[in-house]
Amino acid sequence: MRIATVPAEPTPPTITPVEVCVSVRTTEVTSPQWVRPAVEYATVIVLFLLAIPIIATAAMLVRITSPGRAIYTQSRLGRGGREYTIYKLRTMYHNCEEASGVRWATPGDPRITPVGRILRATHIDELPQLWNILRGEMRLIGPRPERPEIVNVLATRIPGYLHRLTIPPGVTGLAQVLLPADTELESVRRKLTLDRVYIQNQGWWMDLRILVGTGFHVLKVPTWLISRCLALPIPQAQAEPTPSHEHDRFADREGSNG
Repeated sequence: MRIATVPAEPTPPTITPVEVCVSVRTTEVTSPQWVRPAVEYATVIVLFLLAIPIIATAAMLVRITSPGRAIYTQSRLGRGGREYTIYKLRTMYHNCEEASGVRWATPGDPRITPVGRILRATHIDELPQLWNILRGEMRLIGPRPERPEIVNVLATRIPGYLHRLTIPPGVTGLAQVLLPADTELESVRRKLTLDRVYIQNQGWWMDLRILVGTGFHVLKVPTWLISRCLALPIPQAQAEPTPSHEHDRFADREGSNG
């Protein structure tokens, strides 16, 4: 697999698998290293079997209501900058970016199909990523996986952004539960702060609270209440998005793969 490199301006240190291993050891939990992944893997097997009927039903609805494949694939970066293929249910119209151009998804985005809005609201579109966990490319909890081209841009604009690649990405995570989807660079900075908090404090107790928080998040429980009830870090107040041409540099480009 390929290792992501960051453009110069100035050239930041290249992240390597060796550096990643050193970083992970500093945040290792006290229980035997194999226990936590083994328990998680067994849990994911059960979840995946239970999710198969839901995924199949949702995929059928996607195919019936809009042209294009039900499952789309996309390149993302995992631990150590290794590239892998992520699987998700398609929620946007096929090849929608040909008309909209490359940009981040926004509230009320017209590229999202009616069925896609339901899948996104319930996070059912994320269920195929359980297969990525079984393949060893992701974990249940970790930083949100990002596309290589976006990582290369963000790494030059946000100091320490590559630190989030020191652990496997997750289907859910502290930042995903407590903060809304990225819309501009400042929102990425806020999420990076919570990604760092998780990396430094990862363990059984933190993971359990995030999993419970994920359930509350799906049920639309307010973020402040989730944070207070589960004793999770309180995220900074949301800042108003600042006008920037950066918005058009990034996108949820599932339309090209649907």
